[in-house]
Amino acid sequence: MSLYSIEHTLLSADVDTSRRLRLSTLFTMLQEASIAHTTELGMGREKTLDKGLLWILTLQQATIRRLPVYDEHITLTSWPNPTMHLYFPRSYRMTGETGETLMEASALWALMDQKSRRIVFPEQHGIIIEGTTDRSDPSFPRAPKMPELTSSHSFTVPYSYTDLNGHMNNTRYFDLAEDIMPGTLRSRAIRTIQVEYSAEAKENETITLHTAASDTAFAIVGETDKRLFRMLLTYE
Repeated sequence: MSLYSIEHTLLSADVDTSRRLRLSTLFTMLQEASIAHTTELGMGREKTLDKGLLWILTLQQATIRRLPVYDEHITLTSWPNPTMHLYFPRSYRMTGETGETLMEASALWALMDQKSRRIVFPEQHGIIIEGTTDRSDPSFPRAPKMPELTSSHSFTVPYSYTDLNGHMNNTRYFDLAEDIMPGTLRSRAIRTIQVEYSAEAKENETITLHTAASDTAFAIVGETDKRLFRMLLTYE
């Protein structure tokens, strides 16, 4: 099985006020591991970005047993699963110093044409990534089942939230969610994460956010004239 693995000791910039790994930092690590491994597999920027093809996420899911804390040494491992027509599933596992599993995650990636902003057929561009299967793979990512949403907010995408794809980076949706959720939830241990990305959020675009919170969950949907994303976070 083709694996990518990286070790890291958590820095002060990686954690929040509880000294636990920030969700946005966690998903930045998953994003960068995906890019690095894709490059190792011979499908780096010269075949994608430099030819006007952008990697985008459509679904993400994670099950968290425990978030690592400041100064903790962790190992992140990632591997591709078999390609599904237009989509590239990928799995992730984070372990602690003793080898305990801290987190398992999965994601569904696709390629978008930079000009048309449409998903492309990868084989037409010579993009081939051999996937692997293992009975211990994390579960396949699914769209979240949302509760009734009870509150609304307005948010305008700042320049600092955008990335080289020209839209709000997926990792910043976690900062957005944590910024507006009740503080009592942020203090709890997070257990599951499900996110679906349906359309892009661009710089200076104003988004309407619909949310719902309980003692153990936070749900958020962002939309303009169409749905952009939806996210469900559950807590202990």
